[in-house]
Amino acid sequence: MQRALSLASHGLGYVSPNPMVGCVIVSSEGDIIGEGYHEKYGKAHAEVNAVQSVKVMKTLEGATVYVTLEPCSHTGKTPPCADMLAKHPLARVVVAMADPFPEVNGRGIEKLRKAGIRVDVGILEQEAKQLNEKWLHALELKRPFVTLKIAQTADGYIAAPNGESKWISSNDSRELVHRWRSEYDGVMVGRTTALYDNPSLTVRLVDGRQPKRVVLDGPFELPRNLNIFTDQHEEKTIIITYNREKSESEADPMLKMLQSNYFRGTILLTEMNNGHVNLKQAMSQLYDNGVHSLLVEGGQQLSSALLREGLVDRLQLFIAPKLLGGGTRSILNLGINRMEDILPFKSYTWNRVGCDMLLTANL
Repeated sequence: MQRALSLASHGLGYVSPNPMVGCVIVSSEGDIIGEGYHEKYGKAHAEVNAVQSVKVMKTLEGATVYVTLEPCSHTGKTPPCADMLAKHPLARVVVAMADPFPEVNGRGIEKLRKAGIRVDVGILEQEAKQLNEKWLHALELKRPFVTLKIAQTADGYIAAPNGESKWISSNDSRELVHRWRSEYDGVMVGRTTALYDNPSLTVRLVDGRQPKRVVLDGPFELPRNLNIFTDQHEEKTIIITYNREKSESEADPMLKMLQSNYFRGTILLTEMNNGHVNLKQAMSQLYDNGVHSLLVEGGQQLSSALLREGLVDRLQLFIAPKLLGGGTRSILNLGINRMEDILPFKSYTWNRVGCDMLLTANL
């Protein structure tokens, strides 16, 4: 099962919104005869890849299949894996964790048992849940797993008094952030960051999948010459706004044809909340649009608002060995006035990245 979990992790950043799954097949004599993992969303599942890797199909007789997640029992992008396994003369299937997805949820296990195959569930279950924590979170809460990334000086500033913020963190830290981008479904910024920093929010320093770019633009007034609206990944950009009149006009197909600067991405509409996009509605809509994990690289306003709303699941805080003495604070106005109301971390770790310290905290 440990080998299956290791294989499953190779799908990180490529299989979402599906979970990562790995599979190992062991013959009746105790030899590994097949293995595979879910490599890309829409492609063959781990069990199929593992069975197809078996060189001598006869060795499947009496074999044991180790799989990190209950084999699916429904037809989605691919046929049911439980049905496929049930057709083979297997003796046993060992499942790390049952699949809580409503269309599976024990049905895959039931199909295998009805086929006369012994099924054991719960081997390295906690490790399997940890592997797919973002997927499980999104499935349960119907909103993305949100990681807030902040890079600040040792005295808590993210920008100088003149607004400059490049570069507070080290090259190593920035490379790590690009790795994270490739592993998340989406990367979010607010309209101020989009306007003044004009980020691309793409994966450039490492190899990996390009995420969707999410920008909160309540009034729907950001200029269309920004990088996220004009580069080769424009179709991956999502604008979230509360301006119904402008967003519906922009989304009209006939109007798009008449405009020279029409937008080829996605526009999502929420209600206004105190002059801003309704963040909880935004998260729900992102989930419905396949964004099940979200890396936020916003400024002070967006970071603070997400924390106030209780929408941050993990904080990744880079602390650079530098001082500014003034400028823009990383976080302000969380609505906490007493020490007894302080926001504690459920768990945390410290690591060194280049010359920076990285605090990873679960909220």
